[in-house]
Amino acid sequence: MGRAPRTEGIGLETTKIKPERGFIKVNEWMQTDEPGIYAIGDIVAGLPQLAHVGAMAGMVVAAKIAGKYARAIRRDRIPACTYTEPQIGSVGLTEAQAKEKGYTVKIGKFPFSANSKASIVGSHEGFVKVVADSKYEEILGVHIIGPQATELIAEAVTAIELEATVDEMMFTIHAHPTLAEAMLDGFGAVEGMAINV
Repeated sequence: MGRAPRTEGIGLETTKIKPERGFIKVNEWMQTDEPGIYAIGDIVAGLPQLAHVGAMAGMVVAAKIAGKYARAIRRDRIPACTYTEPQIGSVGLTEAQAKEKGYTVKIGKFPFSANSKASIVGSHEGFVKVVADSKYEEILGVHIIGPQATELIAEAVTAIELEATVDEMMFTIHAHPTLAEAMLDGFGAVEGMAINV
C-alpha cells in the first residue's frame, strides 16, 4: 500500500505552507515557508522516507533552533540500503548521473570474490563500485552489492561528506581480513591499483 504523508487537518491552511499531495517543501535546513516552522520525516517533499533521514533532520532542526552548529541535509549524501541477500548499499551519484551532470568520470570496481573476509564468511557475491571525478579525483558515488553492504556504505557516506579524494581513501589503512578491505580495493581500482585482485 505504501506510505503517505498525514498533513491534512492540522491547520496548515492558516500558514504560508502549501503542501503538494500532502508533502511539505523545506529548504536544506528543514525550514518551511512559514517563519519558525520546520518539518522533518516522511512529510518532507523530495527526501526519502527513511528513518535515518528523519532522525538526522530532527538533529539538524534541534541544533539550528538551539543556535548550535549544524550541517544542512544534502540529498546526494543520503545512504540508501536494501536489506536483501546480498545486501545493497548506495550513496551519491551513479556513473550515468555523474556523466549527465557533466563530470568526466573514472570508475573502480572490485569483486567480493577477491576479498579474504568474504571467503571466510562464505559470501562472494557482489562488488564495490566507486564513481570518481577524473579531474579532481573527488568521490562522487559508491555502490555496493554484497555481504554487509548496508554497514560498509557508512565509510562511503563519510568520504563523500568530507569530499575525500580517491588518493586519500586508497591510502587509508583498512584492517585485514575484513569486508571493509573491499572498500579499500574499490577505491584503489579507480587508479588500477586494487591490491587483492
